[in-house]
Amino acid sequence: MAMHKSHRHIKRKTKPKKQTQIDRLVYLAVVIGPLLTIPQVYSIWVEGQKGVSIISWVAYLLASLIWLAYGVKHNDKPILIVESAWIILDIFIIIGLVRLQ
Repeated sequence: MAMHKSHRHIKRKTKPKKQTQIDRLVYLAVVIGPLLTIPQVYSIWVEGQKGVSIISWVAYLLASLIWLAYGVKHNDKPILIVESAWIILDIFIIIGLVRLQ
């Protein structure tokens, strides 16, 4: 009679990776990128700016949704943060453009 031992996978603790300059640069881009779009939201909502392509912003929204799904799958914090911000801004711009039509 053969005895079978159950195999247990031992999770080894890994050292946290040292944050490099590119890591810090990514977090800076996470903040700056969406902030640069706030004037566009303002000009559409407050100043009633027309002539902005709704097709482009819908495409940006779809791209952000894909990137967000990727970030969720890979648990990538910078992607989750920036794409969530982009989705919110994209939606504000799209709603503002529809409102102006």
